Amino acid sequence: MASTSRDRRGRGRGRGSGSSSLPPPPSTLPLIIEEFFIVVCEDPLVKKKLPNKFADYLHGQEPAKVYLRAADCGPRLWTVEVLFDGQGRMYLDKGWEKFAIAHGVDFGWFLHFKYEGDDVLTVKVFDGTMCRRYYYSDGEDTDDESDDDVKPCIHPL
Repeated sequence: MASTSRDRRGRGRGRGSGSSSLPPPPSTLPLIIEEFFIVVCEDPLVKKKLPNKFADYLHGQEPAKVYLRAADCGPRLWTVEVLFDGQGRMYLDKGWEKFAIAHGVDFGWFLHFKYEGDDVLTVKVFDGTMCRRYYYSDGEDTDDESDDDVKPCIHPL
């Protein structure tokens, strides 16, 4: 006698003691607001919009500027003015261009930000191949307040 699909119901993968080993649905997982990414989908040198959730996280403590540090690039901090547009949106504004030029940021690149507190954001840069770029510094400058020239961090490859 041939077996029907009805006879096979309830057998095989996914059945067991009734307990699920699946992770909870995404809506119940906590958000880590302090880490986020942006994809450069427009001119890499113009102001960059940060996620609204991050802007909400800073609500009531909106900084006038932040300090960007390229991950693994020494102690140098890049001062970048922050623009809040009154609609809950936050942008990296004046100073962003210097950071972007120094790190060769280009269209299609992926930038991972981690808020370290004290208005410091550490940035990991991934290029168009989706591979992380590593930079290093000569260690001479620890901030960009004293010079007008962009001194690029150097990709070691």
